[in-house]
Amino acid sequence: MSSSIENYLSVLKTEMDGSDAATIQDALADAEEHLRTAFESLRADQPGRDAESALQAIIEQYGSPAETAAAYKEVERRTNPSLARKASTHSRPLLARFFGIYADPKAWGALLYLSIALITGIIYFTWVTTGISLTLGLALLIIGLPFAALFLLSIRAVALLEGRMVEALLGVRMPRRPVFAPQNVTWLERLKSDMLGRQTWLVMGYMLLQMPLGVLYFTILSTAFALSLGFISLPVLQMVLKMPLLSIGDQMYYVPGAALPFVVIWGVCLWTSIMHLARFIGQQHGRFAKFMLVAE
Repeated sequence: MSSSIENYLSVLKTEMDGSDAATIQDALADAEEHLRTAFESLRADQPGRDAESALQAIIEQYGSPAETAAAYKEVERRTNPSLARKASTHSRPLLARFFGIYADPKAWGALLYLSIALITGIIYFTWVTTGISLTLGLALLIIGLPFAALFLLSIRAVALLEGRMVEALLGVRMPRRPVFAPQNVTWLERLKSDMLGRQTWLVMGYMLLQMPLGVLYFTILSTAFALSLGFISLPVLQMVLKMPLLSIGDQMYYVPGAALPFVVIWGVCLWTSIMHLARFIGQQHGRFAKFMLVAE
């Protein structure tokens, strides 16, 4: 039974070659859950039926690997993340493309994601380090193994949640459901499978790295925002509030009045450049998240 279902999944993966990795994961998870659940149910209702005919009946109802692959490819085409759509900009003037970043949802989505990355990074880092510490500390107690199983289960849930945020804000297609976990195995077998699984450690590595990345993102954005806002508001600060650009002891330095418009323009250009940088960083982080969070 297991080898037949595994063969179906292997053929399905081959049929979906070239599709998005997240779509492949969703298709394999859905197919495995349906086949195994339906097989167990049919064998329970008809215990005298041989495994091969039972599985063939289920596959005929569910669809062949080619049919299933075609259906998921169509779903992928119709439900591509809205922020993943590329806008045509090659025919627009350079200046329009530069300031057109303010009309690009990808830039605003990336800006929001990078702004909250520090918060999520701290939460993820705390969760992983606390979970690992408690798991190791409780390893010799009777509750150690159940706690480890629950901790690894929570890692899967956090990975799915992070994937949904990455897809919504960065426009990168991520899995919409976790990898299928067999229900007819003991929790010790599941714990062993999770602990030896490459994906578990990649997810934990991602969660640990999210905090230093969040610090980096927050530092870049906050520094750029402070500088650009300072340049833009300098005419008001200098001419209305009489605040100097720089003060060293009793010596105060002011920007000449004729240069103030250029300072404002520089501030606007600086913030516009940061919007482009945020979009670029968001695209790279999306690729990194996909590599770390999507199962092969």
